[in-house]
Amino acid sequence: MASNGSSSPKNPKKAKLMDPNSIKHLLDESVTEIVTTRGYVEDVRMSNIKLFMGITIIIIALVAQFYPKKFPQNKDVLIGCIILYIVFNGLLQLIIFTKEKNAVLFTYPLPGSFNSTGLVVSSKLPRFSDMYTLTVASADPTSISAKKPVEFTKSVTQWFTKDGVLVEGLFWKDVDELINQYAGESRKSK
Repeated sequence: MASNGSSSPKNPKKAKLMDPNSIKHLLDESVTEIVTTRGYVEDVRMSNIKLFMGITIIIIALVAQFYPKKFPQNKDVLIGCIILYIVFNGLLQLIIFTKEKNAVLFTYPLPGSFNSTGLVVSSKLPRFSDMYTLTVASADPTSISAKKPVEFTKSVTQWFTKDGVLVEGLFWKDVDELINQYAGESRKSK
């Protein structure tokens, strides 16, 4: 953490205080940085699946747009493209709604640990609210090594200066304590 303090004055992380999306985005990026510096490796499989589905949807739309025949002759191709477009978009939304939810980060298990699941780090900053909720849970809640999810809800005003600069040390401490609380659950139950 000492290295973060020395790099903080050079490149302070700044958010627009009147823009909750800017605040949430900055806090989420910082959470990702904190978790990955603790040794967790980001699991990008979900992102890759979503990216593949998005590319497939674009290809379907391009086929519908640039098919060499004009409208009456390409009616069957257009109907097929519309159906595929709806199906793939529906699947993409289903994945986002059921798997991703408010997730900021998916990780693999810590290298060298006996835990068989990684983490899912989720955050919420409701509209018209300053209360930021951060949750750390198991990536596979049905696993035998899954631990009980932990979370905190705090006001974002305690982590930002009046100029919108993130006080990284305070935020880092809070997130670090949450991760330690999650990791400590298994020691208490043994």
